[in-house]
Amino acid sequence: MMFAAAALAVLIALGLAMVRACIGPTVFDRILAINTAGTLTVVLISVYGFLTERPEFLDIALLYALINFIGTIAVTKYVSYEGLGYPVGDHDDGDV
Repeated sequence: MMFAAAALAVLIALGLAMVRACIGPTVFDRILAINTAGTLTVVLISVYGFLTERPEFLDIALLYALINFIGTIAVTKYVSYEGLGYPVGDHDDGDV
C-alpha cells in the first residue's frame, strides 16, 4: 500500500513537471522540467519494480537515468552553443 501511495505521489509530481515544461518562460526552464520528469520516471520505474517484486526493473531505471543525464547535457549544450559549435554571440566573422 505504501509503494502505491508513493507511485501516486510521483505521478502527480510528474504531471506538475509536464505543466512546467509546457509553460516555462525560457528554454532552460523547459529543459529543467524535462530533466525532472526523467528523474521522476526513474523513480516510478523503481517503485513499479518493487510493487511487482521484480528487482530487474532497477537495472532498467539505472539505464534510463544514464540516458536522461546524457540527453539533458546534449540538449543544453546544443541550445547554448548553436549546433554544438561556438557559444552564442561569440562568433568571429571570418577573421583568422
